[in-house]
Amino acid sequence: QLQLVESGGGLVQPGGSLRLSCAASGFTFRYYAMNWYRQAPGKERELVARITPGGGSTYYTDSVKGRFTISRDNAKNTLYLQMNSLKPEDTALYYCVRQSSVGNYDWGQGTQVTVSS
Repeated sequence: QLQLVESGGGLVQPGGSLRLSCAASGFTFRYYAMNWYRQAPGKERELVARITPGGGSTYYTDSVKGRFTISRDNAKNTLYLQMNSLKPEDTALYYCVRQSSVGNYDWGQGTQVTVSS
C-alpha cells in the first residue's frame, strides 16, 4: 500500500530554514518523479518543486528559486525539500506527491509550514 509521510514542518521566523522530508513506501520509489506542492489558506495548490526519478533534473517555481532545494535519496526512499530564507508568503501546507509516467498523482497528508515573527 502506497504511503507518503511528510515531516519537518513547523513555525519558523522570516529568514529561517526548514528541511521537509517525505518517507515513501509501498512502491518502487526510484521509478517515479516526485513533487512538492503547497497550499496556502484561500489559495489554490501550487507546484513548488519537482525532481526526476534519478534526481538528475529539477524544476522550481519562480518564487522559490535560489531559496529551496529539492533532493532525493533513492536508497532511503526519501524525498527532501530544503527551504532557506523563508518568507511569510511561504506559509502553507506542504505536500509530497508521487507522479506517474501517465500523469497520475498520489498525495501525502501534508505538513504545515508557518513563517512568522
